[in-house]
Amino acid sequence: MLAKVPVDLRRCQILGLVGTAFLAAGGETSGALPVRELLTPASPQAALGLVGAYFGVVLLIAAWLLLGRLVRSPETRPGTRELMAVLVIWSLPLLLAPPLFSRDVYSYLAQGAMADAHMDVYSHGPALLGGPLADEVAPMWRNTAAPYGPVFLGLASALAKASHGELPAGLLGMRLVALLGVALMAAVLPRLARHSGADPAAALWLGALNPLVLLHLIAGAHNDAVMLGLLGLGLVAALGRWPILGAILVTLAALVKAPAALGLAAIVALRIRAGDHPARAVLTAVVPAAAATVAATAVAGTGYGWIGALNTPVSSGNWALTSLLGRATGALLERLGSDLAPLAVPAWHALGVVIAVIVIGHIWLRLRPRPVYALGLSLATVAALGPAIRPWYALWGLFLIAASAPSASVRHRVAAVTGVLALATLPNGGPADAGQLVLAVSGGVLALVVLVQAHQTAQAPATGRTA
Repeated sequence: MLAKVPVDLRRCQILGLVGTAFLAAGGETSGALPVRELLTPASPQAALGLVGAYFGVVLLIAAWLLLGRLVRSPETRPGTRELMAVLVIWSLPLLLAPPLFSRDVYSYLAQGAMADAHMDVYSHGPALLGGPLADEVAPMWRNTAAPYGPVFLGLASALAKASHGELPAGLLGMRLVALLGVALMAAVLPRLARHSGADPAAALWLGALNPLVLLHLIAGAHNDAVMLGLLGLGLVAALGRWPILGAILVTLAALVKAPAALGLAAIVALRIRAGDHPARAVLTAVVPAAAATVAATAVAGTGYGWIGALNTPVSSGNWALTSLLGRATGALLERLGSDLAPLAVPAWHALGVVIAVIVIGHIWLRLRPRPVYALGLSLATVAALGPAIRPWYALWGLFLIAASAPSASVRHRVAAVTGVLALATLPNGGPADAGQLVLAVSGGVLALVVLVQAHQTAQAPATGRTA
């Protein structure tokens, strides 16, 4: 039998570092660049950048999967500190890279500048701000009100004031804010895993070193990182001796993005499990949450328009399940000559909400003794059945499932979904045409060829020794 090629931690570190370095370099010409630096997709520089970026993404996925083999092996399993070091090493090339896979960070900066200028971000889009920052926002969102809570808009406003409207400083600041959120995620994952009876190393591998975290939370600087970091910290507090602090932190997470509010259900379940009467458990979560909401909204000065802004429209081409079914149903009704065609998408969105509520209720009835896992599945349900979906939305549930998965098979299925979603978006965040798809696939295939060749080269000496 041929000797098995050893896969050590250093190889994983180097392979992942090379992957993120190629991604960052490719993003310099194919990423979500400022408008004055944008290149046409057909230009040689943009084409080469797209090939390089996808080459890097595939290398990163391979490094992550190889690291997963180490984590699963009792003989080679790295400790949590070593895994934290891997996260730092893989992240380094992305810190100064341009925004990747989305232009949302430009919306954050524009909305922060609006809040700093005391404009109503819940009634008007960045077009009201005008100027260079508004020009950076994707056209489809320039007239769309902010869907984010006062905690994030307060952070964005402070960053706008500190950066004086300078785009490079603002982008770096937003990335540092996202990096802080990822650091919180990584810090709380081992503790959540221990409380849930899961492997802390496996939780870190799946929940923090996940390619989606590096591609979208760090490279894309999405505010989901802050939401998840605060949510995880709140759950750790609630699992300890500080349920009121936990409720406050979970509320602050929900005042970044609303789905985190489901974390209050986990705090109620934890208090009931600890022996509290259900009514007292509800009060322990709801009263601090209400006080935190009032205080955060007052400090941010944005008012309560964020409640109505939860209905911010989604893009017409969104590929959420309910949107896809709605568009298909609408097209069918149009062919049949029905006047109900315009109602198809809203009807499917409403049905998705109803189904999500039913599924979440079933999850909590079955998994009340495992509130962290139940919360992870609930957030995954919201992402899957909601009216809008993006690859990074998968992290809402994935983060907590990583910390509480009851078996290795669950982690394997989540890892498979991760691998697919990591390849689902172009570095510029826009829709792909046929030429861009060919370039992206070419970059990924080239990476696979290099990986296979490297494996065969490493295997050859071992084969000779076996012979």
